[in-house]
Amino acid sequence: MKHLKLLVIDDEKLIRWSFEKKLNSKNRKIFTAETAEEGIKIFEKERPNIVFLDNKLPKMQGLEAISKIKAIDEDAVIVFMTAYESVETAVKAIKNGAYEYINKPFSFEEINIIIENIIAKFNTENQIQLLKREQKDTVTFENIIGSSPEIQKIIEISKKIARTETTTILLLGESGTGKDMFSRAIHNESNRKDKPFVTINCSSLPETLLESELFGYEKGAFTDAQKQKKGLFEVAENGTVFLDEIGEINHATQLKLLNVLENRNIRRLGGTVDIPVDIRIIAATNKDLKKSVDEKVFREDLYYRLKVFQITIPALKEHKQDIPELINFFIKQFNNQFRKNIEKITPEALNLMKNYNWPGNIRELRNVVERAVILESSDILIEENLPREVRDIKEEIKGLNPYNFDIPEIGFSLEEMEKSIIKQALEKANYNQTKASKILNISRDTLRYKQKKHNL
Repeated sequence: MKHLKLLVIDDEKLIRWSFEKKLNSKNRKIFTAETAEEGIKIFEKERPNIVFLDNKLPKMQGLEAISKIKAIDEDAVIVFMTAYESVETAVKAIKNGAYEYINKPFSFEEINIIIENIIAKFNTENQIQLLKREQKDTVTFENIIGSSPEIQKIIEISKKIARTETTTILLLGESGTGKDMFSRAIHNESNRKDKPFVTINCSSLPETLLESELFGYEKGAFTDAQKQKKGLFEVAENGTVFLDEIGEINHATQLKLLNVLENRNIRRLGGTVDIPVDIRIIAATNKDLKKSVDEKVFREDLYYRLKVFQITIPALKEHKQDIPELINFFIKQFNNQFRKNIEKITPEALNLMKNYNWPGNIRELRNVVERAVILESSDILIEENLPREVRDIKEEIKGLNPYNFDIPEIGFSLEEMEKSIIKQALEKANYNQTKASKILNISRDTLRYKQKKHNL
């Protein structure tokens, strides 16, 4: 729940205004309603993460509204707001399906604590649900699309690493390149495949909650610790923990994670006993961790402990030959989802997609294909249904056409032009011969010959 939607249903204008004033931010969107009827309509349309519901409303009372909201979404999270003397009503609200109740008057410090507790609870429950779901929907290396040498080489290395017992793995790469897919495939092709696979995004939780999610806590460890809770390291016993966005954790958590890697045990918050754990840790980040180490933001000892095996997943622009295969895969996927019958993509649209640089990588490509499939009414994807940023590449392609030039009257040296073009390609590829040969659409052996010929 990195971006929260909150709905406040209360007939007191001051209460609604206070929620908007105190809680509205770039990560939180506040919706308000004066009546239960209005609030239910907003809930049905916006599906907020948390509903703050008052009982004393003009027409329909809060207790009845709980049932109406639950009928729309049985998993709706409702915080019931009631006066102190209405404790019995609050108990009824909990029985009717409210997640929590709070007495009026309240402070927004209390409200924030409730919100953080809800985030923590549902992040944990979502991860535990994954343990069950992964057994049914297994991701293996067969599910990773890409015939290019770059992707096939990474798959080959990952398969070897998967067979090792406890080796820690660090996955590097831009956002959207498929680090999550590789982590699941490694787990599902390892000896731990029948055990839990737990994933947590380290940037999605406040620092105060991340430790309790990972390590768990003992009853009474802090104000709201009403009972003992196992952390994800314990939940994943004999399995794999995938720590996404590892570069976001603070120094205190880094030190505790280092202890897990070195000593293979954890200690719950508020606990005094070390608990042995047998887990494999796969960490991922789109950050330059070495730079973070140099800047003293990330611990050097943890960095080297994580990168026992380091795998860098290339950006999509570095293996563009996989784009047609990925497009066909996504077309089939969205045909099933949206009951379409699209058979292919036009050469013009494909050419645009092959020349676009995909800053959002495979995730962006998937979103573009989804959009095009939804908009397409025929059986062929056309360029008109691609987003503007992809269509605009057509003008760049025209502007970069190397064959569209006039030969000067005085003539020119073909040898010198060839030398200049090869030199530019090498510089563009940082003198990587494989990349330069792809830019020039020639073999690597031909490139080597021409380098020698022109003394480059």
